[in-house]
Amino acid sequence: MVSLSSVHWGWCALDFARKGRLLEQQKLSATSPPSADEQLAFLAKLQRVFAEGDFTSTYKFALLMALADLSVEHGQDDGSDLRLSIRQVAEQFIALYWHHSAPYGSGGDGTNSGVLIQNNGAQAAVLSALEDICDRTGTSTLTQALKNPQYNELVGKIATTVSAKPLKYMQNFGGTTQEFLYKRDGRGFICLKPGIPYCLRRFHPLVQQLSRTHWIDHIKSNKYNRSILGEGNNLEDFHFGTPRRSLVEIAQGLKKVDGNRCFYCQKTMNDKDVDVDHYIPFSLYGTDFTHNFVLTHASCNRSKSNTLAARPHLERWIERLTRHGDNLIEIGFTAGISTDIEAYFHVMHWAYGNAVAGGASVWLEQGKYQSVDNTYMGILLAQ
Repeated sequence: MVSLSSVHWGWCALDFARKGRLLEQQKLSATSPPSADEQLAFLAKLQRVFAEGDFTSTYKFALLMALADLSVEHGQDDGSDLRLSIRQVAEQFIALYWHHSAPYGSGGDGTNSGVLIQNNGAQAAVLSALEDICDRTGTSTLTQALKNPQYNELVGKIATTVSAKPLKYMQNFGGTTQEFLYKRDGRGFICLKPGIPYCLRRFHPLVQQLSRTHWIDHIKSNKYNRSILGEGNNLEDFHFGTPRRSLVEIAQGLKKVDGNRCFYCQKTMNDKDVDVDHYIPFSLYGTDFTHNFVLTHASCNRSKSNTLAARPHLERWIERLTRHGDNLIEIGFTAGISTDIEAYFHVMHWAYGNAVAGGASVWLEQGKYQSVDNTYMGILLAQ
C-alpha cells in the first residue's frame, strides 16, 4: 500500500502553490507571444530539423517530445523563455523509453522476440540503462522505479547521455548549427529561447506526431531489427500507447472507485460495453496520467472521440478528484502510470485554454456540443 498520509489529496500546500502560479500566468505577460511570422519561422526550422538533421539514433525525436511536454507542463502562453534542468529532460527520457525496454514480438509469426535497437550501432545507452535497473532491482513499472533508491543514480546517468548526445547535436542541420530552440544556461541547465515554449505549446500535437512518425520509421529502417519486427503493424501503439496490462488494472481499479456507471452519461454499464477513456484525448496529449482515465460506455467514448468534454463533465471530474484522489493515486501506482497531479493540472489548463483561444466546441453528449468560454478556466482556477 502506498503511504498517502503526508500528501493527502485535499487541496493543501501544493494546491495553494499551484493556484498562485496559475493566477500569475493569467496576469499581464512580460513579453508578447510570437507573431504569426515568427511562428511560421519556427515551423520552417522544425521541418528542416527533420529533413536535414543527422539521426543516428532516436534520441533527437525523444528530445523534441520531451521539450514539448515540459513546455506544456511548465511553460506559459506568452513570449517568455523557459529554464529547464537537464535532469528534468532526463526524467522525460526515462518515461518515454520505459516501455521500449520491454521485448517486442512473440515470435509467433516466425520472428524473434527482443528489445528493438534504437541506434545505428550498439543499443542506445538510455535503453541499456533502463534494462539494467530493471534487472538489478526487479522493478517492472516506472512508478516502482521512482521509489527505488537507485532512481536518482539512473537519472544522473541518463542526464549525462542527454547532455552529451541529443542536446549537443539537436540544432545541427543543413551543415550548420542554428540555436533556434535553446541555449546552454550554466552547468546542468538549458533555456528554451523566448517564444519557443509558446510555439511548442501551440504546436504540441504536431511536434509529437512528427517525432513519433520519424521515430517509428527509424526503428523500421534499422537492419538489426528485421528479425524482430516482422510486419510491425502495432509498433507505434507498442512504443507510445498505454500498455494493455495497465489499462486492465486501471479499469479494475476505477470500477471499484466509480462503480458501474458511465462517467459521461451516468447510466449503468454492462461488462461488455465498458471502455477506458482518456478525459483529455490521447491525440491531444499523449502522456498518461492516472487522473485522466475514466470508465465509459463504448458508445459514449466513440461519440466523444478526440474532443474535450463539456462543463458538466469537467465539474464531475473535479468532484471525483476531490472525493477519490487518494484512490486514484493508488490505482496509478499499481498500474505503473504517472500520478503527478501538478503536471496534469497544467495539462488541463493548457488543453482548455487552447480550446477557449481557438473558439472550439466541446462534447456534451452523443450528437451535442457546446461552445467553450472562459468560465471553464474559472472552474479550474477555483479548485
